Amino acid sequence: MFSHLHRGTLERCQSDIQVLGHLPDQGPSSPIAQFGQSASSRKSLAGSKLLPIKNDGGCVADLVIELSQTHKAKPDLTNLVFGTVFSDHMLTIEWTNAGGWQKPHIKPFGNLSLHPASSAMHYGVQLFEGMKAYRGADDKVRLFRPMLNMNRMAKSAERACLPAFDRAELVECIRRLVQVDLEWVPQSDSASLYIRPTFLGTERSLGVKKPSHALLYVILSPVGSFFSTGAKPVSLWADSKYIRAWRGGTGDCKRGGNYGASIYAQHEAVHYGCQQVLWLYGDDHQITEVGTMNMFLFWNNEKGEEELATPPLDGLILPGITRQSILELTRKWGEFKVCERYLTMADLRCALKEGRVKEMFGSGTACVVSPVGRILYQGENLHIPCQEDFPQLASRLMKELTDIQYGRTQSDWSVLV
Repeated sequence: MFSHLHRGTLERCQSDIQVLGHLPDQGPSSPIAQFGQSASSRKSLAGSKLLPIKNDGGCVADLVIELSQTHKAKPDLTNLVFGTVFSDHMLTIEWTNAGGWQKPHIKPFGNLSLHPASSAMHYGVQLFEGMKAYRGADDKVRLFRPMLNMNRMAKSAERACLPAFDRAELVECIRRLVQVDLEWVPQSDSASLYIRPTFLGTERSLGVKKPSHALLYVILSPVGSFFSTGAKPVSLWADSKYIRAWRGGTGDCKRGGNYGASIYAQHEAVHYGCQQVLWLYGDDHQITEVGTMNMFLFWNNEKGEEELATPPLDGLILPGITRQSILELTRKWGEFKVCERYLTMADLRCALKEGRVKEMFGSGTACVVSPVGRILYQGENLHIPCQEDFPQLASRLMKELTDIQYGRTQSDWSVLV
């Protein structure tokens, strides 16, 4: 897809990127104080010229940057609702079976124009990803393990019969988009810039088939806390009447259908006074995931061993980037057993009765780590131990992960923008 770019290539060839339009003056008082200042980076893009970026292999990528002539006001982060405000620009890349990948465009944020028969709208041929850019105290902006997102996106694309793409190169295009909208990355260690890559089948005819046209686009949104309760423990509704995924299905892909089909159950969870659905599977009511989080249980297991357990990647649950990071961190610590294993509601209920549960928490890009305080199951409120609002292990993991994300701890998991 659109050549094989690497960070050094982009830096060496910045003058080879076509930039359309001009930038208005970005004085120090322009963005509100909660957001970063990026006048120098934006002006350096405006000063570059011409077309292609070439690598040593002779491939050509025609990245075109069309700068917006108007700039939206930055939001107040203290009252920001997740996913409701978007930056000034977006990235779009079209694909056709006949012509392959077209040149990528960074252009002003705006509506899409789709054929009424587009397969994404009729047959759910689409997927998305979720990642973030973080501004550290050193004013540098970082991505967190972006290649893991690209790997997951590629797997979802294969399952959706959407075309393959060069993963490293898409990361570089995303980096360039974030550079253009750098001032939208909040200057706060409790906020970030959410990045939403989206991939649509845009086949221009009816019929269930592999699309001959596709659109990959990326939008950016400054975000604060995902849950309205902030960092406080969340409540979950666990009921087997609805099923999120099944073996052989697409539960391990980040496809919109997995989320759209969960809305009805989510409303029922709210009706019962809970914030999210804890999805169960099978007659034994296996714990799988929350729709927006992978689940972890920190307990003394049946053998009396101190253990951090999470359901295995068997096709039912999404392979979360935060989930993988937590497993790698805790295994590196070597302080307790870390296990991917099946857990049932009977296991949890028994462990709670015997006082063996230490903590339960979810993990995800949006929330990072979120303690669970209560689960409503079969008419019974199961209260999960919570030392104040943030239990010890969840708090430690939150700190270690965010220290990496915001640059307080040096790590090869961080990619500078």
